[in-house]
Amino acid sequence: MTSRTNPQAPTRVRYVVLSLTVGAYFITYLDRTLLSAAAPSIQKEFGFSLQTLGWVLASYQFAYALFQIPGGWLGDRFGPRFALTGVVIWWSAFTAFTTLTWSVVSLAVVLFLFGMGEAGAFPIATRSLSRWILPAERGFAQGVTHAGSRFGGAITPVIATFLIARYGWRLPFLVFAIPGLIWAAIWFWYYRDTPADHTGVNEKERTLIESALGQPQGSRQIPWGLILGSRRTWILSAMYFCYGVIVIIFITWFPKYLSAARGLNLQQMGVYASLPLAAAVVGDICGGWFSDLLLKRTGRITFARRTVAATGFFIAGLTIPVAVLVSDPIISIMFFSLSLFAIELTVGNSWAVTLDIGGSYAGSLSAVMSMFGNIGGGVYAVLMGYIVTAFGWEMAFFGLASFAILGGILFCCIDISRPLHAPKTQT
Repeated sequence: MTSRTNPQAPTRVRYVVLSLTVGAYFITYLDRTLLSAAAPSIQKEFGFSLQTLGWVLASYQFAYALFQIPGGWLGDRFGPRFALTGVVIWWSAFTAFTTLTWSVVSLAVVLFLFGMGEAGAFPIATRSLSRWILPAERGFAQGVTHAGSRFGGAITPVIATFLIARYGWRLPFLVFAIPGLIWAAIWFWYYRDTPADHTGVNEKERTLIESALGQPQGSRQIPWGLILGSRRTWILSAMYFCYGVIVIIFITWFPKYLSAARGLNLQQMGVYASLPLAAAVVGDICGGWFSDLLLKRTGRITFARRTVAATGFFIAGLTIPVAVLVSDPIISIMFFSLSLFAIELTVGNSWAVTLDIGGSYAGSLSAVMSMFGNIGGGVYAVLMGYIVTAFGWEMAFFGLASFAILGGILFCCIDISRPLHAPKTQT
């Protein structure tokens, strides 16, 4: 890992770290989107109802929500190198074990354990960037990592439906487990918890990072009282609850909607389900990039994060009803794609806020935020089956639009001008 770059210029190890983190996000969505792509085939084989499908999908989602805080704690307590390696191996194993399920109960149990492992991915990955990425690069960094995840989600339906049509739904779960195991080995070999521990970082890059971020704190005691006692933590979490409701439905229920409400076959469903997630990739990158650009030009971090994120929420709130009401499936997909592009303008900013105000405890703070986002997604994933059965698909998507508007309002209430551990000052 010794650097061979020009000794007069800073090395760029932090960008390699960022690239590896993007890879981790990509793999998480390969695995979790596979479940939704396979859901119609699994439902047909096991013979369960639409409501039961909601509970099966939620078994993963609730585990993912409940283990966010333990996952973030692992990253803060033991360091991202060991913690992220461990959780990726765990969820990759249970991705493979999905092939062994034989009933609704066995499937729900495996998916719950699968969700436990993936729960730690985003909080620990956020912690892994907290000692490497400069403040002015955080919006883009969080945007591009989440773009990696959505890109994984975008290509999964196409690949998965191809494999399912030819080999059944079980084989893809075995195939998709392999990338995580390979990634875990590379991460453990290359990554170090601080730049000072990495032999590939030269003095100029180390100085650049440490002058912007300061020296790492020696204590690994997590200040839960400070985190949970902050009003900003709860506003951030409520906002992300709204985001979670929206994005999880696109990940879990959207292929079923295309099949049941729009009448698409398996191959068509795979293509059309991928388009909103492809638009989300662009939204992730644009949201983080534009937020960092506003920050550099104005120096106003709260203004920069709020402007981009709130705009995304409000656009999604306006376009989701249009998407579900139009009769032409192509136009519908176009508006759904615009909706997901808009909602993903918010996500890089949301996770950048946990770095902006959480500092060395970004893993734990982001875990609290993400837990509430996934509780929102899990609850609505269950309710979706009941709402659709009782009132139809339109009413279920109108609910998503309402959460988008509320999320935009909440983001406008978050103060990002000072870290959680700093005393309040006049701004």
